Amino acid sequence: MRKLVGRNFARLRREKGLTQEQVEERSGFSQQYLSSLENGRRNPTVITLYELAQALDVSHLDLVQPTEFE
Repeated sequence: MRKLVGRNFARLRREKGLTQEQVEERSGFSQQYLSSLENGRRNPTVITLYELAQALDVSHLDLVQPTEFE
């Protein structure tokens, strides 16, 4: 699940044209945390998922939804 969330977060961030630093400004989570999240090393809480989704302007479900390739 950590890797799925990390991949989805990275993909959505790139699709929105945002850097980790820009998401840091929007969300309040450090760039180091976001990097660890994208690399599957963090286990975000439900609240964290919600806050990150808001920073990306997507649904929190988009962060946990398996892609067709998985």
